[in-house]
Amino acid sequence: MSRPHCCRKINHLPETDYFKPRAIPLAKLEEVVVALDELEAIRLADLEGLYHEAAAEKMGLSRQTFGRIIEAARRKIADCLVNGKALKIEGGNVAMPSQRMFKCDACGHEWPEPFGTGRPQKCPSCASDKIHRADADEDGTGRMRRQRARCCRRARD
Repeated sequence: MSRPHCCRKINHLPETDYFKPRAIPLAKLEEVVVALDELEAIRLADLEGLYHEAAAEKMGLSRQTFGRIIEAARRKIADCLVNGKALKIEGGNVAMPSQRMFKCDACGHEWPEPFGTGRPQKCPSCASDKIHRADADEDGTGRMRRQRARCCRRARD
């Protein structure tokens, strides 16, 4: 029996958690599950273009572990695309920040928003719609919201 995985930090939940080929009934499709930490690795490395070392640091992992996670995620996604399988995103031993930081490009105001409330439409200071997520891994207090009960000691610190 292998040892349990340590809790991995993620900063993003997908808006959609299921993808499938068009015009094929779900009952006829084989399903591949991509864990939330695998999706986060894809987001950091492929979408944001971070080097493995920087992405691993954001997730609280070693570079080697990050490399194994992203390799597994890419293999699963390739399997879905090439072989016409459904892709389900769920699970994993992950922790998320309890808040997200946003910044206004117009006035420079930064403010926290609780996770799960959606993206704010306007800056609370100047009402501008030119806002974006501030590049913050945690909410300043270091508190993380656990998605699963079992976490390693290192992730709780």
